[in-house]
Amino acid sequence: MTIAITGATGSIGGALFRRLSEDGADVRPISRADASYADTAGLTAALQGTDTVFLVSGRESAHRLLEHESAVEAIVNAGAKRVVYLSFYGASADCTFTFGRDHWHTEQRIRESGLEFTFLRDNFYQKILPFFADRHGVIRGPAGDGLLSAVADRDVVAAAAAVLVDDSHNGATYDLTGPADLSMQDVTAALSRISGREVRFIDESVEEAYASRAHYGAPKFEVDGWVTTYLAIKRGETAGVSGDVALLTGREPQDFHDFLGENPETWAHLLPAG
Repeated sequence: MTIAITGATGSIGGALFRRLSEDGADVRPISRADASYADTAGLTAALQGTDTVFLVSGRESAHRLLEHESAVEAIVNAGAKRVVYLSFYGASADCTFTFGRDHWHTEQRIRESGLEFTFLRDNFYQKILPFFADRHGVIRGPAGDGLLSAVADRDVVAAAAAVLVDDSHNGATYDLTGPADLSMQDVTAALSRISGREVRFIDESVEEAYASRAHYGAPKFEVDGWVTTYLAIKRGETAGVSGDVALLTGREPQDFHDFLGENPETWAHLLPAG
């Protein structure tokens, strides 16, 4: 069985390719240098001769759903039989997190394609939480007292590796989370403790959140994604701990505090300059 790993130069795809290679699996790395998701014909050619495809989501863009649909078409055209799609926790047609809607629609396109499939719905990554804080040590957004069950990259990679080599998971959807729900207050407390400086959370209104991000000059779809990240947390759509990481990997998922201790580069921007 030949497994294609898309996003092979990214953090998840790259780690997954290395892990499966070390385990002796027949894996083929696919990156943007081979073909973009929008290039249906090019991606079809790159996937020829593969049996299973790990489809990591494309970069966030105004056209990401169309690119995902093109990628699914390429997988079908290439003759692959199965896709393992890296989706998002709580994906639905009307979920608050705007990028999560793209994931739901992609899942539906895969269901309609006739491919065998497994969906891995990961929560927000633990590695992005320190970057919620700016250089002044402030996290701001309309999250209120809401919770998220952020997951470590390594647990997503381990779960994906287990699923890719075992087609008994066909038709299944797994929620990949960390071991505990975290509020923004929990996140700032953990960052304060490990960095040695005070990290604060400012609970903004939606209007304040858009205003505080206006200076970036980012396109609307991107700002919408930033703001609704926090709003989804506030509304409880990212809360809830799943046992699926342990089920698939045989070990408990990594705790956020342990993640910070092992990955100081994620919070280095909080340390004093020099």
